[in-house]
Amino acid sequence: MTKDFDLVVIGGGPAGISGANTAAIFGKRVALVEKLGKVGGAGINTGTIPSKTLRETALALSGWRSRKLFGVDLSLRREATVEDFMRHKEHVVAHDRKRREEQLRTYKIETFHGVASFIGPNTVRVAPDTLLRGEKILIATGSSPVRPPEFPFEHPRVHDSDEILEIGTLPKTLAVVGAGVIGAEYACTFAALGVEVHLIDGRDSLLSFLDREISQSIEQAMTANGVHFIWKEKVVRCDAPAKGKITLTLTSGATIAVDDVLVAAGRQSNTADLNLTAAGLTPGKRGLVKVNAHCRTEVPHIFAAGDVVGAPALAATSMEQARLAICVAFEFDYKDVVAPILPTGIYTIPEASMAGETEESLKTNGIGYVVGRARYADNARGQIIGDESGLLKLIFRQDDMRLLGVHVVGDISTRLMRRC
Repeated sequence: MTKDFDLVVIGGGPAGISGANTAAIFGKRVALVEKLGKVGGAGINTGTIPSKTLRETALALSGWRSRKLFGVDLSLRREATVEDFMRHKEHVVAHDRKRREEQLRTYKIETFHGVASFIGPNTVRVAPDTLLRGEKILIATGSSPVRPPEFPFEHPRVHDSDEILEIGTLPKTLAVVGAGVIGAEYACTFAALGVEVHLIDGRDSLLSFLDREISQSIEQAMTANGVHFIWKEKVVRCDAPAKGKITLTLTSGATIAVDDVLVAAGRQSNTADLNLTAAGLTPGKRGLVKVNAHCRTEVPHIFAAGDVVGAPALAATSMEQARLAICVAFEFDYKDVVAPILPTGIYTIPEASMAGETEESLKTNGIGYVVGRARYADNARGQIIGDESGLLKLIFRQDDMRLLGVHVVGDISTRLMRRC
C-alpha cells in the first residue's frame, strides 16, 4: 500500500528537517525518511554540533582561553581524561537531537526510518516494504567522509572525520591527512589538548578560499600552538601494526610515525542507495545531485539541498537552501532566492569568519579597493580576554566606498560577524 504526501523528504539532517518544517508550517502533509535510527544527520550526530562541542570542551579543559591571563595555573586541568573530553559532547548531541524530534512531532511530520530508494519519479521505497508517494520530493541525504584506499580504516587507530568523535583515548601524536576545514579544525582541537599534531596536505597553503591575510594569521597561530605543517606532500602508504606506531610514507619518501591517524580527505554525497536513475536523475562527481539556483533538479518536482548538492556544505546554508526549495516547489510567497552573501565560520583556534570578497578575488577581477583594519590588541576587550592577535578586516570598493568584504580572525569572530 502506498502512502500519499504533499512532500517526501529523504534525509533527516539540517536541510531535511528545515525543508520538512517549512512545508508543514504552510499546511502541507509531509513525510521524512531517515536512514539511521535517529534524526539529525551529520550536522547533529557526527559533524557540526559534536565537533564544535569538542572544540569548546578542549578549550575549557586545556586552559587555552586562560593562556595569557597573568597568574593562571594551566596545570590544573592537565589530569583531564578522554571521558571528560567526550561527556559534554554526548550531552549536547542528545539534547539537540531531542529538540529536533520534538519539532517533527509538533508539526505532525510523519517519520520513517530505513533506507530510501526511488522506484519512480514520485515514489520512494523505504526498506523493507513501505512505499511513499510525494507530489514534491526533497533530497537531503547529506554526505560521508571519503575513505582513500591507502588507509586501513578497519584499524582502531585509523579514523575518518566521523569516527574520530568516538576516539577512546587521547593519543600523544596524531597525523591529520588533509588541511581543509575539517582537518584544520580537528588539528587545532587536539593540539589544544597537548597532542602533537602533524597536518599533511598536497597543497602549499591553508584554507585558500579565505582572505590570504586571514589564513596566514590562522596558520601562524596554529604553528605557535604546536601544529606541524607538512605541505606539498601526500600519503602513499600507511603501515598500521596491531601494536606500536603507525607509519606514514609520503610522496617524497619521508616517513612519519604517530599513534593515531585522522583522514580528512573530503566528503562524498550519500546518493549511492537512492537509485536516482529510476527518478530520471543522473548523479555527478562524488555522487552530487545537480540543481539550479532554486535547488531544483533536472526533474521539475524533485529538489535537493545541503551537502548532497556540494559546496559550501555548511549547516546554515543547507537549511537556507531547503527553505528556498520548498518555497519554490509549492510557490509560497516567502522566499525566492538564497541570500547572495552568506557568512562562513571556521572553527579553528583561533576561529575565523568571512562574508563577501577577499583581496585576492578583487585583484583577480580588477576591482580597486581599500582596506580598513582594527586589531584586538588595540582594544581593551582584546587585553581582557588575552587575545592580542585578533583582527577585523573590512574591504571597500575604492570608487564609492561600498563594503565588499568582511573578515575576522580571533576569539568570538563568528559572533562579531553577525554584527557586521
